[in-house]
This record gives sequence, structure tokens and C-alpha cells, in this order.
Amino acid sequence: MKKWLIIAGALVLTACSSGSDNKSYYQLPLSAQSGAQSSSSQGSRLLWVEQVAVPDYLAGNGVVYQTSDVQYVIANNNLWASPLDQQLRNTLVANLSSQLPGWVVASQLLGSDQDTLNVNVTGFHGRYDGAVVISGEWLLNHQGQLIKRPFHLELKQQKDGYDEMVKVLAQGWAQESAAIAREISRLP
Repeated sequence: MKKWLIIAGALVLTACSSGSDNKSYYQLPLSAQSGAQSSSSQGSRLLWVEQVAVPDYLAGNGVVYQTSDVQYVIANNNLWASPLDQQLRNTLVANLSSQLPGWVVASQLLGSDQDTLNVNVTGFHGRYDGAVVISGEWLLNHQGQLIKRPFHLELKQQKDGYDEMVKVLAQGWAQESAAIAREISRLP
């Protein structure tokens, strides 16, 4: 009899614990402007987005949330649908493609005569005060000339929750993409 009670108790605990494993997966949305872009690009200028690198704490599956000045939590049930560095690179290519007419922007090597962009993202997370943080630096190799710029954005969330946090992170990434595009468009 005791054996059956133990088994029944274990089954109840297992059923309760498995019900709380609701996982949510997030993908960065493309900005409306890059979504409206035509499927073909033409131009005489070439830009290779070689890499968007993220630190280890952002490279995992979990969406990151900063809970204090020094503590970060990596979510167990709120996960990126694909690796964050890939999402950042793909949305950057799409955003730059729509914002740089006359340029072909790609995530693969285009030839021997192209500009090369590398981005190092050091912050891409929500924060305890309702802000999201997007920070890092980018390095452009333009015809042998190196141009390096830091970036740091803090945007306020209008609502609580991971859905809103991911949307605001995407808006901030689109803003930084636009800033990079403005710099590139000024090149000779």
C-alpha cells in the first residue's frame, strides 16, 4: 500500500512539474522598412557583413535579463528561436540592404573587392528598470581604411514581458543598423 502511495505521489509531482515547462521562443522581427525590400539587390558597391559576435552570456539559448547592477539572469523558458548572433546578422543584412541603395549587402563573401563589416555586440538584454540595452562596437574595412565606432542604446519598454522586450530590442537594433547605414552612405 505504501508503495502505491509513493508511486502515486511521484506521478502527481511529475505531472505538476511538466506542466510548468511552457517554453516561449523568440525571433527578432524585421523592421517594416526592411520587410518591404524587394527580393533582389543591385549595385556597384559591395558590403560583406562578415560577423556579428556576442559574448558567452548572450550566446546561449535563453533571453537575458539584468536584475541588478551586477546580476544577470538567463531565462530557461524564454528562448531564442535560433542563435542570437545569427538573428542579429540576418536582420542587420536586411536592414542595411534596404537603407543602402546602390549597395549589395550580403552575409557571405562577395569577391575580392568589397567593404567588410564586423560587429561586436556586448549588450543585448532587458534591464530591471524597464529599459533594454544594446551596446558594442562595429568595425568597417573600407578600401583598406578602418572605421571603428562604439554604440550604446537604452530604450524604454512601454509594457512588461518578454514579448515587449524582444520587440524593443529589435527596434533598437534597427536604429543602430540605420546609424551604421548613415556612416556607410557618407563614404566616398
